[in-house]
Amino acid sequence: MQIVCLQEEAFYALFDKVVEHLEEKLNDKPAKWIDGEEAMGILKIKSTTTLQKLRDEGKIAFSQPQKKIILYDRDSINEYIEANVRETF
Repeated sequence: MQIVCLQEEAFYALFDKVVEHLEEKLNDKPAKWIDGEEAMGILKIKSTTTLQKLRDEGKIAFSQPQKKIILYDRDSINEYIEANVRETF
């Protein structure tokens, strides 16, 4: 076993860095708008056609900021999954 000795100032500087790092990690939130690949990963689907069908039927929210860019709302995907939960017997 090794023992590490630190001066009081160095200890508190290290402690402050650790606290700062933890606060940053806790404040990191996943992006609200995600691309199709990530949406398909969350939904566990492999077909872009299925993703488009969900979009066209209004089951998941999306945004199209440019012609070839479609972004999906992470919250609406999670709501869709929750809405289709089946209770066990």
